[in-house]
Amino acid sequence: MTRNATQFRTLVRREVLRFVRRPYNTFLPPIITNTLYFAVFGVILGSRIGEIAGVSYLQFVLPGLVVLGAISDSFENASFSIFHGRWNDYIQAVLISPMSDRGMVAAYVSASALRGVVTSVLIIAVGLVFTPVPVANPLYLLAFVLVITTLFAGFGVIGGLWASDFDYLTVMTQFILRPLVFFGAVFYSLELLPPLWRTLSFFNPMVYMVNGVRYGMIGVTEIDPNVSLAVLTAATVAVLAVDLLLFERGYGLTE
Repeated sequence: MTRNATQFRTLVRREVLRFVRRPYNTFLPPIITNTLYFAVFGVILGSRIGEIAGVSYLQFVLPGLVVLGAISDSFENASFSIFHGRWNDYIQAVLISPMSDRGMVAAYVSASALRGVVTSVLIIAVGLVFTPVPVANPLYLLAFVLVITTLFAGFGVIGGLWASDFDYLTVMTQFILRPLVFFGAVFYSLELLPPLWRTLSFFNPMVYMVNGVRYGMIGVTEIDPNVSLAVLTAATVAVLAVDLLLFERGYGLTE
């Protein structure tokens, strides 16, 4: 048990140091990007839009931006780390170690989820510069952030194993994840949509994530947070099970 814990900590430490040692590439971009979001959508447009659901527009969009940053960085960290390791063959050093497949998956997912959590905190800190940030339900906020970052770290593992070149990772991030978030009620309330589009929105998983974090931060949601948390938790367990299965079968790891 002690040996397994040491192996897990070692791999997590390596993965964490990989992004901590390059803050200009990992943490500075979301800070700059979200500063622009807050300036444009919050200050300029927000002053014209007024309030939504009883809160300022900037407070309303902040949770969605937290979700966007959290899932992007969690996914990117896991997918890039595994793909880069495959591309340069240094992942073989991990595979030939006595570490179990379960331990490898747990380490990659944990380190990537941690990066997503740190990014979430940074985005909230940036938001504090522009508006007060209430935390109406801190336990829900923590639970949703942890589940969301773990879920997309798990997706990142799948992406890193599946990708055959860097373009695959770019396509998944730019043309799948981000559009789903932007159509996930980040910048608008579902109540503003026509009935058909509102119904279709419930098929977008990002809607549940955004509303969950929004409930944790400002106490506003259009979906029962308990239902959202249960669904996302089940999805996370399923994705992690797929990660483990792929590692056990050596998918993408062996030629």
